[in-house]
Amino acid sequence: MPDTHCPILVGCGQLIQRNMNAEAALGPIDMMSSTARTAAADAGPVDALLASIDHLRIVRFLTGVYKAPCGLLSKRLGIEPSDVMVTETGGDMPQLLVNDAADKLAGGECKVALLCGAEALASFTSNLREGTVPKWVERDGAGTSQTASELVATAPHEVRYECHRPINVYPLFENAIRARYARDLDSHQRYVSELYSRFSAVAADNPYAWFRQSRTPEEIATVTPENRLVGFPYTKYMNAIIQVDQSAAIIMTTVGTARELGIDESRWVFLHGCSNAQDHWFISDRENFYSSPAIRAIGRKALTMAGCTMDDIDYIDLYSCFPSAVQIAMNELGIAPDDQRPLTVTGGLAYAGGPGSNYVMHSIATTMDLVRRKRGSKGLCTGLGWYITRHAIGIYSTDPIDGEWSREDPAACQAEIDAEPHPEVAIQAEGNAVVETYTVLHKRDGAKKGLVIGRLEDGRRFLSFTSSAPAVLEGMTTGECVGRTGRVNQESGTNIFSFD
Repeated sequence: MPDTHCPILVGCGQLIQRNMNAEAALGPIDMMSSTARTAAADAGPVDALLASIDHLRIVRFLTGVYKAPCGLLSKRLGIEPSDVMVTETGGDMPQLLVNDAADKLAGGECKVALLCGAEALASFTSNLREGTVPKWVERDGAGTSQTASELVATAPHEVRYECHRPINVYPLFENAIRARYARDLDSHQRYVSELYSRFSAVAADNPYAWFRQSRTPEEIATVTPENRLVGFPYTKYMNAIIQVDQSAAIIMTTVGTARELGIDESRWVFLHGCSNAQDHWFISDRENFYSSPAIRAIGRKALTMAGCTMDDIDYIDLYSCFPSAVQIAMNELGIAPDDQRPLTVTGGLAYAGGPGSNYVMHSIATTMDLVRRKRGSKGLCTGLGWYITRHAIGIYSTDPIDGEWSREDPAACQAEIDAEPHPEVAIQAEGNAVVETYTVLHKRDGAKKGLVIGRLEDGRRFLSFTSSAPAVLEGMTTGECVGRTGRVNQESGTNIFSFD
């Protein structure tokens, strides 16, 4: 029998907007208002539930900076929450909010929590291209900065080598993974394309997916004008699609409050296990580029808390901004490369859509619906922020939790990860070296320059560019470069690597 203070998820709502008209398109505030009301209706007692919300969290969105977005949303919903906040940027935020709300609900710090987010980047940019401004921009206005402060995600020396852009960083992980598993370029590209073809098939059946089209591995792997190389080895169909109009919301409360409000037990979903942590903050401080001690640790903590193993999980959604994120999570969670379970419940960020930092709100909402339909089943969702940097995980089921809900303080898990080794970085490097990982940066019209992360003979790590000569860039995309030797030299204060 669950304790009356046990936190539960009781309502979820999703929305996809394909109306790009400047007059009719909804902005983020109205989209969140709609999905919040849908979530309340999903739970049952709409008015009573909304009136009880005292904890409001909005996932930061990219479409403008509002004046007091929590206040705007509260006014739309007619609610007066006492604890409000807009989060930092990061794809881990929705799951982190669930974990945090569960702690607060179990501790009696709040009664009902509304967690929501929205992105209207598709209609916003479409209108700008046509020289119009959506009506919601004029009505709601832009102004003061949002609540939560942002952390700088990239070190200055990483920015110098264009590692502040995800489309440049995630290929570094991908090429390191390929070398780690000793696959040649063609076989690895085939594996990744088959993996993402399975994701697209799930999106095809998801009514809230942005692209409801199943793609073959050949379509995903083949470079065409519509599927250009974005950063070697990634084609466009392997990248998260951020220009979407989507919103999702979740409502949480406790078993006791749910009974008071008359929420039917068939709507209850329990958080059986959860955790969150971050890897070494800057990518140049990571021990390697094919693993994640943080995902390994939080996976172990969440599964132990839930009293299950990965074999017991029926539904899986791994954060999928790029294929490397999926593969690293698979490895750290113990999911075999040939595991035939779908690794997404939505279709993932490349096909279902990557609405800024709010994607995981959609995966959690979809998981809620799935475990409700199959009583007693379990669903697992992961969230990821920045560059395989911040991580959060949740395990969901309709099975009640016996006794009190509690979890280990995340600080204990974080201390383990912070103690992991990391290399010394040579900001200005000179000497013989070996390639640790690499990519070729691309513009819309083709390859631009090579990016190499390597080690000097004394073990120090460095970041560098390569020559932009076509022959060099061609060689970097047709043959394995991890493990190749060369020399790094200084040119006007910039590290330039030349292959032997």
